[in-house]
Amino acid sequence: MPDWTYHPLRGAAAAVLGLRRSRRTALRLLASVGARPAGARLIARGFGHRHPPELLAGEVAGVPVAVRLGISVPPSLAHDTIRALAPLGAGVVEVAPVSAADVQAVREAAAGRAIPVVVGACDPEVEAALKPHVDGFTNDDDPRIVRVSDPSVTAAATALEEPGTVVLARPQVLVAAGPGWFARVTEAATPTAPAPALRDVGRAPRRWPAWWWALLVGLGMTVAGLSAAAITLGPVLLWYDRNYLGMTLHELHAANHHLVHFLQHDRITMAGTMVAIGALYTGLAVGGIRRGWPWAREAFLLSGAIGFPTLFYFLAIGFVEPLHTAAALVLFPMFVMGVRRVPHRARWRLAPEGSEPERRRALVGQLLMILMGAGLFVGGAVISVVGLTDVFVPTDLTFLGADARTLEAVNPRLVPFIAHDRAGFGGALMSAAVAIVLLSMWGWRRGEAWVFWTLAAAAAAGFLPAVVVHGSIHYTDLIHLAPVYFGIILTGTGLLLARPYLCAKTPPGSSDS
Repeated sequence: MPDWTYHPLRGAAAAVLGLRRSRRTALRLLASVGARPAGARLIARGFGHRHPPELLAGEVAGVPVAVRLGISVPPSLAHDTIRALAPLGAGVVEVAPVSAADVQAVREAAAGRAIPVVVGACDPEVEAALKPHVDGFTNDDDPRIVRVSDPSVTAAATALEEPGTVVLARPQVLVAAGPGWFARVTEAATPTAPAPALRDVGRAPRRWPAWWWALLVGLGMTVAGLSAAAITLGPVLLWYDRNYLGMTLHELHAANHHLVHFLQHDRITMAGTMVAIGALYTGLAVGGIRRGWPWAREAFLLSGAIGFPTLFYFLAIGFVEPLHTAAALVLFPMFVMGVRRVPHRARWRLAPEGSEPERRRALVGQLLMILMGAGLFVGGAVISVVGLTDVFVPTDLTFLGADARTLEAVNPRLVPFIAHDRAGFGGALMSAAVAIVLLSMWGWRRGEAWVFWTLAAAAAAGFLPAVVVHGSIHYTDLIHLAPVYFGIILTGTGLLLARPYLCAKTPPGSSDS
């Protein structure tokens, strides 16, 4: 489990299972998933952990390791630890102390390992029995091995700055800090360079970096959303809308006095979601991709991979909107250039560690934001399905005072026209939700104020127009708006809890240039 579930939920787990049993259950759960190759990849990528820099590679007791960071555990924890911690960023597991009675347990624990296993100094007979089954042996007198009981990330990262030094955490470190401790230490020990400035971009498009293309996509989505809002608040229907329907705005109003307002409410909500996506992409580009965070590219890629294909909803609906199609055709090549794989260099600057209560509150906020994003994704999927099938939910028909058959009798193309807006909004909502979930999962670090402001701007752009337009047209059914109100509560609470952590001041020497 990641830190954002470990800390917020461990109190409840301890109350149900007992403190000791809840810890062992968490470790065994990670071990059962991490023991499988697919599960190990899921943990490594899902939790946002990445390969450490070559500078942190080295050896322990003559055994090469990808990162000079690991854990020292007793034989009773060895089996689950060896399977659980490799995907979390540990480079080695030390099992110590080991006696003759522990030989069989250590053999079984080391079988099929995906991480180097070394054993603490023991008598010659034990070493001889274990030599074919483990990678090496350590002793307590080795000055290059630092065993830590303090969960301080700064202290561990400072120790790793000394070439050849290996840092091994005691079990109580992970109990106190959470499973993300290895990744936090690795990031803190990673050498970084200043982030590129705007003046470094240059004028030749073929030389523009990926982050600049991603920024253009974000700005393009924002402009498209604002343009859609302006059209909705102005003429509502453009020439191609009128041509498709064969009706004017006045004729729609005459057919049903609530119909024009209903169209406006769908389109304003869609426009707000587009602006929210623009804010998310802009933040990921400038705050994430530009500064070398590998996960930012993946969040941008996965969100766009959900959003752009929704253009093809028209295959089920039959109505192709020219401006929507034109915007997608312009932005998609930029999106491709923004997600192209290029060697990344760490250009982030981490704020110093703060108080543990501050971090614990921020982790609760992180969990709330992830839950909110997951809820948005489910909501977007439901809206897409409804838009492609029934088109209306019961509260829509109550507001309109008519059913789908009545609207089809007015104009056979009216329901498909509304379905286009409804399904498109669902697709945009899913795209925004993916970006919110992944940014909240992977971007939560002390001093990363851009994460706070990106999520706050996206929330304002998404929620505020939805609330205002529903109120202005008097479509205020509580059941219909309950998900919006719940999302606002989750977002507001989550960001308030995390603000001191995310917006912590970074020392002048650690700021981007």
